[in-house]
Amino acid sequence: MIIDIHGHYTTAPKALEDWRNRQIAGIKDPSQMPKVSELKISDDELRASIIDNQLKKMQERGSDLTVFSPRASFMAHHIGDFNVSSTWAAICNELCARVAQLFPDNFIGAAMLPQSPGVDPKTCIPELEKCVKDYGFVAINLNPDPSGGHWTSPPLTDRQWYPIYEKMVELQIPAMIHVSTSCNACFHTTGAHYLNADTTAFMQCVAGDLFKDFPELKFVIPHGGGAVPYHWGRFRGLAQEMKKPLLEDHVLNNIFFDTCVYHQPGIDLLNTVIPVDNVLFASEMIGAVRGIDPQTGFYYDDTKRYIEASTILTPDEKQQIYEGNARRVYPRLDAALKAKGK
Repeated sequence: MIIDIHGHYTTAPKALEDWRNRQIAGIKDPSQMPKVSELKISDDELRASIIDNQLKKMQERGSDLTVFSPRASFMAHHIGDFNVSSTWAAICNELCARVAQLFPDNFIGAAMLPQSPGVDPKTCIPELEKCVKDYGFVAINLNPDPSGGHWTSPPLTDRQWYPIYEKMVELQIPAMIHVSTSCNACFHTTGAHYLNADTTAFMQCVAGDLFKDFPELKFVIPHGGGAVPYHWGRFRGLAQEMKKPLLEDHVLNNIFFDTCVYHQPGIDLLNTVIPVDNVLFASEMIGAVRGIDPQTGFYYDDTKRYIEASTILTPDEKQQIYEGNARRVYPRLDAALKAKGK
């Protein structure tokens, strides 16, 4: 089985975006604020948005199951207040749950949290619990920067985040550390802000001692870890200067990286530097980079091709990346598959 642990609902029916635009307008003019009941999206519309897009590409490229969450750039936690984020998160999560219900063999949910700048993260727990317990979601996306590129929140090692971590450990779910849209003109959303955040989150964990308090906590850092594999020597050296344990002991029992790296040398570097136990297959297809690479003639985000072409990985290691590691890092995913005899 090939499990893609990084998928977003980037192809949701346009009615969702239209409703969101009305919600944003309603922040300034409450008379324009739409009701949740005014958003009408049928099952047939959901099917069409998936069959002709994600499902088609999964079948063409040979992946079986996608961990599916709301569109990352649409989270936009910096817009409005907690009530706005809470309503928006609930809508987006419900749509992903409906997709998973319509295509139970191909998609399983991961939750967007109703984060808001300056608001205690524990306010996210009701939505988190609903998604896991009621919808059967197997993970969450955690935004380390709800301010949208201004980094007003404390580091991930701060005790402010602990209520979320306690609930993650209780429910046996990992968090993908994933920012949303950048509203800071200095940082391009997908070309800079995402990769900056991946690198920043890792360094925060290196500098802190979070995993002493939460030895069972699991973070997935997407997009191949940002700059982390390329600068592994820098991080090793910094940890040494900080009198931290070796990175293998300090963070690699708890931090994992995905394969959303869109060229062969990058994938090869990832799998040379990072232990195979810490790499999970992902593509983020129909995401940040959607075009065809003129050097190869294939889509940049067809990451399975890079794994298949790797001369570094053995067949067993490839299977570990495709399936074994995901089952270990996402226990609820593994349980859901076993319940279906898979």
